[in-house]
Amino acid sequence: MKQAARLKDPHTEERQLYWRLLVAYLFMVLMLLLLVARFVWLQVFQYEHFATLAQNNSISLVPVQPNRGLIVDRNGIELARNYASYTLELTPDKIDDLDATIKALGQVVPITPRDLKRFQKFLSESKDFEPVPLRLKMDDTEAARVAANLWRFPGVEVKARLYRDYPYKELTSHVLGYIGRIGPREKERLAAEEKTANYRGATHIGKLGLEAVYENELHGQNGFEEIETDSAGRAVRSLRRTAPVHGNTLQLALDIHLQDVADKLFGARRGALVAIDPQNGGVLALLSKPSFDPNLFIDGIDSQSWQSLNEDWQRPLINRAIRGMYPPGSTFKPFMGMAALEAGAIGPNEVRPAPGYFTLPGSSHQFRDSNPRGNGSANLARAIAVSSDTFFYKLAWDMGIDRIHPLLAQFGLGSKTGIDLDGEAVGVLPSKEWKARRFAGKRYRDEHRRWLPADVVSIGIGQGFNTYTPLQMANATAILANDGRAFHPHLVQKVTDARNGKTRLIEAAPYRQLPFKQQHYDYIKQGMQAVMQPGGTGWRLGQGLQYSMAGKTGTAQVVQIKQGAKYNAGALAEQHRDHSWFIAFAPVEQPKIAVAVIVENAGFGATAAAPITRALFDYYLTGKLPDDLRGQLETFPPSATGKQDASVAR
Repeated sequence: MKQAARLKDPHTEERQLYWRLLVAYLFMVLMLLLLVARFVWLQVFQYEHFATLAQNNSISLVPVQPNRGLIVDRNGIELARNYASYTLELTPDKIDDLDATIKALGQVVPITPRDLKRFQKFLSESKDFEPVPLRLKMDDTEAARVAANLWRFPGVEVKARLYRDYPYKELTSHVLGYIGRIGPREKERLAAEEKTANYRGATHIGKLGLEAVYENELHGQNGFEEIETDSAGRAVRSLRRTAPVHGNTLQLALDIHLQDVADKLFGARRGALVAIDPQNGGVLALLSKPSFDPNLFIDGIDSQSWQSLNEDWQRPLINRAIRGMYPPGSTFKPFMGMAALEAGAIGPNEVRPAPGYFTLPGSSHQFRDSNPRGNGSANLARAIAVSSDTFFYKLAWDMGIDRIHPLLAQFGLGSKTGIDLDGEAVGVLPSKEWKARRFAGKRYRDEHRRWLPADVVSIGIGQGFNTYTPLQMANATAILANDGRAFHPHLVQKVTDARNGKTRLIEAAPYRQLPFKQQHYDYIKQGMQAVMQPGGTGWRLGQGLQYSMAGKTGTAQVVQIKQGAKYNAGALAEQHRDHSWFIAFAPVEQPKIAVAVIVENAGFGATAAAPITRALFDYYLTGKLPDDLRGQLETFPPSATGKQDASVAR
């Protein structure tokens, strides 16, 4: 009973309640003080920090892409231009179900299997937070239809973008190259060059040709726009904009009319043509046949088109003008003649035998002439005109490779010309040192590396180890035409700054003067002029000339013919037939154009390559066109600005 009374003592219970209430009150006061302290900390001491965060949450800095610079020909005709269109883009990390979203979008606008393949490829190359294009080049109706449904598709955007266009397709592909989407390799390079910031938001970059070589000129400088966004990330208004600096305009030395004429003259034949202005090194035409449409590569080429181009035996993707390496055949003889005169191995008036074959001392092997009966005897100029092989066999044997190599190297043979295109081949101007390097390694025996007496004989007529690009042959011809003044061949002759409209010239001065005697240039030119006159290998094409012209035909052997056998083109596969070469310049007194032409597997130089050159010269120097080309040429509209620079017009 006493214990029960003690438990129910009201005084005890009152004290216990008091203490409980006091503890609860103090706890509440403490919590309130903590809240006040936290509020003061956030609002007073951390105000600037959170104000900045709030500003960043509501304002986005969006890069503004510059317009890519134009590429125009010497007369201002646009060869690479831009046009605006709409792109449907998806940002993967903002989309819960990517497949379902794509399927639903397919009910709004058509999405083809090619679109899906391209999207998957781009997706694999991009980060989740980067927009990836699903549909390209939508028209206004399609773009409006998607825009009206964007509320259904978080992470989906319609963007207006500039697209690159190459209106003359195959005609300019090996000159201009193309742009393509920025891939991992380009991202690494941009990061290494500290250019990533200027490509933020960019999707394309120059991949090949002038588009790649002049990327820094064409790309421009990013601008930025401050955009206020709502809680859902949608743009509300533009606060401030820094305009981009658009890419510069490249004006080429190339004449698109001349390029078109060259293309039509070639027709469906394979080969290359390079035309240079000897007075400044400007490339007037650069053609490689067959070619391809560069527009296919801009947004990722489809597998079927790629397979078709890549597996084509005619190799349309190879730029034969700067990468094709061929034996020059008899087009080598004028340069061989210059070397012989400079070395004192022969005099201008010295007459030597030009029989039907040549043999080395102590050997029975016959190095035959293209004329089985030979050409009797000839001086150097006549040997060039009639293209006597045996004359030059003996001349090369007398000189030896140690005297030939350094003199011919002066013309740029066997080295890069320095043209403003990527992928130029070096070619081969043979020497003892070159042969030792070429055949080094365990797979070759010592006799393979040793320079043999017979090696130099074929060198004299442009066969043997000789291999050069059409560009190298055109460049050497231009140097010869210009009496030894050497320019680096260049396609771009002017760059117009997008900021101020000022222009600067490219490669306007010679980089060297060959130390050869003027009388030797004059003498070799006489021999090349005789090629176009009665008795010369190209005399039929010299008829009716309205200007002076110097040239040299060449027939380059592709496969070796057995001793005693006769060459029969009809018995050989097309790829094994001789190549047709021709080099020329005109007018001889003040050369305006120098050309090298090769037509693959077309036989004699006088029957295939030379007629192309004559017709090209007629057009360029007189405006005359062959009757069968009239009505076939392209129509080239002036640029959008309507301006033409008279200082560079032909």
